[in-house]
Amino acid sequence: MTQEFAEKSEYGPGCGSTGLTGEPPDGGWVAWSQIIPGHIANMMSWGYGTGFSVFQLYYKETYHFPTSQISWVGSIQIFLCFLVGMISGRLSDAGYSRVLYAAGATLTIFGMFMTSLVDGTYWQILLAQGFCNGIGGGLMFMPATANITTYFKKKRSLAVAINGCGSSTGAILFPAIVQFLTPQIGFPWAVRVCAFISMFLATIGLCILKPRKLRRLPAPIIDWGAFKNVPFTTFCAGAFLIYFSLFTMLIYINSFAREIIGVSQLESINFVLITNAVAMPARPLLGYVADRYIGPVNTFGLSCIALGIMAFGWMGVHTRADMYAYSVVMGFVNGAAQGIFSSAVSSFVQDVRKMGTWIGMAFALCGFATLAGPPTMGAIIDICDGEYLWAQLWVGITIVVGGTLILVSSRLAWRKSGKTYMF
Repeated sequence: MTQEFAEKSEYGPGCGSTGLTGEPPDGGWVAWSQIIPGHIANMMSWGYGTGFSVFQLYYKETYHFPTSQISWVGSIQIFLCFLVGMISGRLSDAGYSRVLYAAGATLTIFGMFMTSLVDGTYWQILLAQGFCNGIGGGLMFMPATANITTYFKKKRSLAVAINGCGSSTGAILFPAIVQFLTPQIGFPWAVRVCAFISMFLATIGLCILKPRKLRRLPAPIIDWGAFKNVPFTTFCAGAFLIYFSLFTMLIYINSFAREIIGVSQLESINFVLITNAVAMPARPLLGYVADRYIGPVNTFGLSCIALGIMAFGWMGVHTRADMYAYSVVMGFVNGAAQGIFSSAVSSFVQDVRKMGTWIGMAFALCGFATLAGPPTMGAIIDICDGEYLWAQLWVGITIVVGGTLILVSSRLAWRKSGKTYMF
């Protein structure tokens, strides 16, 4: 099959070179349209998961569970999204992207419906929202994200960043639905509204999703050879430290506002909405900067160092006005850092057919970090009798050190390949 015939038969005119092992098209309707299912998958996985604080507030006030016990539901949900992403990433490389997307969406929606039926038993909440939504999200988002990276090279960071905006969209949409509809129609129906909206969106995403027809490689779920790549290994070490504390900031910003600043529990939800709203423009903006100027890995590293500095700045927040201003700036920097992560990982992948596998492995490592991070910060706060100072210092140090390792990995990759624009 000639390259011209492959181009026409797979994607139609105007999509660029798209042979089985050819260069990504970097444009065209089919390529850009793949952002839609990716955006939707991020809404239903990361968006629904990072908006957990509104559920935590409801469970605490309604069922009177301890805060730490409730937080495990959200932590497990995010952890499973990361961990299952490793498996679904490898399977997407094997050609099962559409099956995984459909299965993940089905399990996620099922988890939402089951959440609406819980009667206040903790294990029901844990199974429905922690395990169902976590596993479903991990099955769904990774194939969609990895698929986007196979369509782009020069514009990859921008495409992945727009795709990542789905986590902000979902973290605004779902908490707002639950927060504002619960007083009107009750918590069960508010969650069912989330499920029906997700069902509609997932159907659209599945209809649009079109994986590239690449020649598949037989490979295990974990490609241990990837860790012989020193720049990639250094990057993963830095990412682990970053994600050890990144979600910790998002989880504890509400409790900090309530316990230290003294705002009401209802008002504290505003900080979740604000941080996710300002993250939306940050993601594509930094994606454009990465593609055009300094590369995705450098952009990710610098953004994370800036986020670490914001963690140190958290120690200077003392008033309600400070809290709102801090939420805006922190949300922007956090969105910039998270939005470029997948593109940064993909920069180390030399064979596009292993894209899902390598990204999945990096996400799995970060999953263990997100599982251990929040309890560690909680333990530091408990030891300090409820004071946040040493915990904030710990968060800042881990993120800055992680961001520094990311920049080191970029330098190592540059020495190895000489292609500065990639990093």
